[in-house]
Amino acid sequence: MAQTLGPVAALLLGVFFLVTGSGLQNTLLPLRGAFEGFSAINLGILGSSYYLGFVVGCLAVPHLVRRTGHIRAFAALTSGVVAMMMAHPLFIEPITWFVLRAITGFCFAGLYLVIESWLNDRATNQTRGFVMSAYVIVDYAALTAGQMMITVYPVRSFDLFAIAAILFSLATLPVAIGSSTQPAPIETARIRLPRLFRAAPVAMVGCFAIGLTNGSLWSLGPIFGIGSGLTADGAATFMSAVVVAGALAQWPIGFLSDRIDRRRILAALLVGALLAGLALGALPFDLLGLSLLGMVYGALSLPAYSLAAAHAYDRTAPSEAVETAAGLLLLYGIGSVVGPALASLGMQHYGPGGLFFFTAAAYALLLLFVLWRIFLRERTPQGEITSEPIASAATGTVPRPEKEPRDTPRPAPSRLRWRRAASPAPSSTGPAAAPDDTAPDAPFPTEQDGRSDGA
Repeated sequence: MAQTLGPVAALLLGVFFLVTGSGLQNTLLPLRGAFEGFSAINLGILGSSYYLGFVVGCLAVPHLVRRTGHIRAFAALTSGVVAMMMAHPLFIEPITWFVLRAITGFCFAGLYLVIESWLNDRATNQTRGFVMSAYVIVDYAALTAGQMMITVYPVRSFDLFAIAAILFSLATLPVAIGSSTQPAPIETARIRLPRLFRAAPVAMVGCFAIGLTNGSLWSLGPIFGIGSGLTADGAATFMSAVVVAGALAQWPIGFLSDRIDRRRILAALLVGALLAGLALGALPFDLLGLSLLGMVYGALSLPAYSLAAAHAYDRTAPSEAVETAAGLLLLYGIGSVVGPALASLGMQHYGPGGLFFFTAAAYALLLLFVLWRIFLRERTPQGEITSEPIASAATGTVPRPEKEPRDTPRPAPSRLRWRRAASPAPSSTGPAAAPDDTAPDAPFPTEQDGRSDGA
């Protein structure tokens, strides 16, 4: 364990400080905005502003990282987050907060890009799952710790803003002074959403829909707690219960999805999250009841993104992992921009329970689409296919493809690529190329539908 995590220990320590500050910030801002008289719509736009900046950051920050390197990019983006955090209590006004949150989202997109590319560079195919599991555990633990720090000082005080800024600043220290060398500059990839949709429509639609629901939960969950009669401390407890349950459920659900069609597991989760959301929105509960039901909701809803992502990696070639990840993240970010604004409209008309009525409606529509794709796929005859381990459903991560020699022939153009009824396109070393663009939900070679051994 020490040999595996040693090269990334400093980075993981920085991640802990960074995400702890983020957890505190994400709980503090909507609560402070509510106490300052922000409307539910303004609070929804506040959450959407963060993800709007996040989407822009996904497209723009790779150029910064490639030009400056991982360490300097991490330090610069962290400095931006600190500045935005300290500006919030100085300018308590909705429009200004929208801008500050958008810039914060932009910075965090770059920070996550630096972190995950750095971890994958230091991991091997034999240790990547363990390294990324440690990253997920640190992320969830820090997020829970940050949410609970809302109880240390009153929400109306300056102290919580200062604590969040201190945590963000501390994140830079282990990264900047650590002995581990930074990886080579990242490579950018094209994002071809129509092509990805033809390969894995369930994953693409799923990531957008899950962005709608998760973005709404992170942005408006504390407001739901306050509107349901909880104190600020109670709202933080409710949100922490959701996160902890989602973390605990990640591994068993991933284990099952490696052995059962991922879409069927996703459909089962959607049914449960839909019902739990309706119960949260419609039934009155005290803190204990809300926390217990929130744990059920978190355990069923939070692992859904990993399942959708793993399904996409099952159906795309390892050499296209970067493009696939970028497309999924972009759709998730777009959904997270739209979701809080729509959910806030529901809360404006139906009260705090409108948040979970909205998530239940989104899950219901996604469930119908998943069931339709399963039915359509079962009616489509499948040719003989082989296995290629690609992704981990438990963490939603993918192996970093090994670099090919310069003289390695590239796959043939898409019109000549692998088809069920034809011979494989010529490729001397790489895995099978992309599926026929006209085939519905056509997979890249895997052992059987919805699975990838070693995932």
